[in-house]
Amino acid sequence: MKNKAMENRLSDEVMAFIHSRRSLQLASIDPEGMPFASYAPFAIGDECLYVLLSEIALHAVNLQSNPTASVLIIEDEDTAGELFARIRVNYTVRAERIEYDSQDWHTAMQALTERHGERPRNLGEHTDFKMFRLVPERGRYVKGFGKAYTLAGESLAGEAVDHLRDGHKRRSAA
Repeated sequence: MKNKAMENRLSDEVMAFIHSRRSLQLASIDPEGMPFASYAPFAIGDECLYVLLSEIALHAVNLQSNPTASVLIIEDEDTAGELFARIRVNYTVRAERIEYDSQDWHTAMQALTERHGERPRNLGEHTDFKMFRLVPERGRYVKGFGKAYTLAGESLAGEAVDHLRDGHKRRSAA
């Protein structure tokens, strides 16, 4: 995408969409290399997402042994205009565990409580809950058929946004 104004508009659109959602789908990799899908409420940080996960849950165990994961933030199917082309953004992320009671922990906890009320703070008082920063390495924003964009760089909105032009191809008549 060459037009900087269009790129900025799409970046703003991506961020507005992320702000409109409260939970994300998380795909982590278990120690045997098998994928595991789950979900978590999230907060938005400085070019990252924060999640508070219990180490009793498999996704926390997986992120601690393999920090590579995938995140999907998607439009609710009940309100989607087109079920086959729901608005969504996905990222390949690097998960970083944040040490309890560090400045980063307090920053993340503040973001979570502002977004979700006191529940995260209450959960964080339990020793099994671990805070993770999910840092995007690349992403994709899809807002309908033929409207897919790559999000380059370690940025939620994308340091560069490019339209994917090699779209759906019709089958030829037999």
